[in-house]
Amino acid sequence: MEDEQLQQWVERISLTFFGRPFLHKATFNGRLTSTGGRYFTKSHHIEISRRQLDQFGADDVEKIIKHELCHYHLHIMGRGYQHRDEEFKTLLQKVGGTRFCQSLSVTKRKEPYRYKLVCTSCRTEYIRKRKLDPKKYACGNCSGKLKLLKLDLQQHS
Repeated sequence: MEDEQLQQWVERISLTFFGRPFLHKATFNGRLTSTGGRYFTKSHHIEISRRQLDQFGADDVEKIIKHELCHYHLHIMGRGYQHRDEEFKTLLQKVGGTRFCQSLSVTKRKEPYRYKLVCTSCRTEYIRKRKLDPKKYACGNCSGKLKLLKLDLQQHS
């Protein structure tokens, strides 16, 4: 599904369940992982998590759209649009929106340890995933100078 189809879907849900048009922009955001959607109070735009659609389907995303449209319509009318507001809770229940979306099973890429910092004084070792400038840091044990070494990737992943 593309952004244009999402826009039409949001407009249709808005007219059907709220009796009001959605006059702003609705787009997918593939980076949303901990939330199903977002409503922006300044621009009045809505973003929906593409991952929610991929993992849970159209029925769950429709409930998320209803949730975001509750924020949208209440905010535009100058009513209580925040989660804690009674008007929001009532409207959300009336239209059949969801209060919370399902948790995504996000697989994060696990980076291997690539570097080792060694204290030149006490020989304390610190392994790191990212390269850093050892001149900017000191040993946590003795405040000695650190030396950066590159690790063999097969040993410390």
